[in-house]
Amino acid sequence: MGFFSAVKKLFGQSGVKASSRGGVAPATAESAPSAAPAETAFSGAGDEKLALALRQAEPRLSAWLAVVLDGVDEAGGLLWQRLAFLLRALETPESEARAFVEEFRGWLERMEYRYVEDFRSELQYRLALALDLEDEEDERDRLFARLQDGLARTRARFGQGLAELLSGHSALDQGFWDEMEELFIMADMGAETSLALVRRLKERCRERGVTSPEDLMPVLEEEVEAVFRTPKRIAVTSPPEVILMVGVNGVGKTTTIAKLACRARMQGKKVLIAAADTFRAAAVEQLEVWAQRTGADFHSRGMGADPAAVAYEAMDIALKGGHDVVFIDTAGRLHTKSNLMDELRKIRSVVARKLPGAPHRTILVIDATTGQNALQQTKIFKDNSGVNEIILTKLDGTAKGGVALAVASQFELPITFIGLGEKMEDLRPFDPRAFARALLGREN
Repeated sequence: MGFFSAVKKLFGQSGVKASSRGGVAPATAESAPSAAPAETAFSGAGDEKLALALRQAEPRLSAWLAVVLDGVDEAGGLLWQRLAFLLRALETPESEARAFVEEFRGWLERMEYRYVEDFRSELQYRLALALDLEDEEDERDRLFARLQDGLARTRARFGQGLAELLSGHSALDQGFWDEMEELFIMADMGAETSLALVRRLKERCRERGVTSPEDLMPVLEEEVEAVFRTPKRIAVTSPPEVILMVGVNGVGKTTTIAKLACRARMQGKKVLIAAADTFRAAAVEQLEVWAQRTGADFHSRGMGADPAAVAYEAMDIALKGGHDVVFIDTAGRLHTKSNLMDELRKIRSVVARKLPGAPHRTILVIDATTGQNALQQTKIFKDNSGVNEIILTKLDGTAKGGVALAVASQFELPITFIGLGEKMEDLRPFDPRAFARALLGREN
């Protein structure tokens, strides 16, 4: 829908309907109750007091949600009525609005959440996705605040050293650059990345006539942000979009798939998750639980099955079932590297036979807390499995956040999402500018 369109809708200035990209996730047999309670019925009766409060609120999603939740302590009829009213005020088609309310109700029941304080941020996140408001300024501010918190330990180690370096030198001499290089290496940026970054900083400072450490910070911020610049990706025009998920065990791959599936569902897409990590029974079971929680379809043949056969059958199901997105989970046991890479190549081959051009994306999930080990993992998977993007998990609370710079710079792979916690809302699109400013302790 877009933020400004949403504002116009709420104030009655636009009759444009919700966009397909921002469509609310349809209710499914797995995710929605068989029948909505009477309280969720869309009677069309207006609540002038609520409408007035919404119009008087600041034009941002968090402010509108604060109005909707005022006096609401727990899930129940009043919450469903208010959510329905907000969606009607934004001219969401009735079927999509009803689906959103029922989907969220079902999710609360599955998660056994009752009180608003337990699910408020998740509700805002889902509304932002469903209404296509994720780029709204308030949502960007929320992401920056989370980044600031998540990178606190990294910034404490790196930022203190940077402050001492800047205050301890009066000129950008060779001694200064040597110390900065060492500081970068200690921040888990890696020797190669650190050397390249210092070299570019020197060149940029000469070009701009920057000669003192106190004037260096804006230049440093620009260079850090530049490391993460990524090319535009061509969208898949003939669904399903097939996404191959790779990464070693323990990096959070399964929950990352769940979070990606949740995002896609909230954007109105039909999702299938295929459990091709058949080496571990727990991985299959966990993935099935997450599929049920997110309302995605699920395909598995159980432990010990041929992973390529699972992927092949999943493609059949997706093509016949009209799915928009297919996530294929894979094993991550690097101690049998040769077998694993052969397995990945076989999966890629059978998927491509079913749908030319697939898999369209191969995403490597790496754990930020592993520091330099993440570089070795990235090298192995990029060399052997056609990885073309990175998701960096567990950034919250790690002192090794600088590894993001090393991965992006050394392998020229885009970081598309970052994990900042365990909740569905904690997987966020990667924002290079916000990351650079949070890492360096700059204001948003």
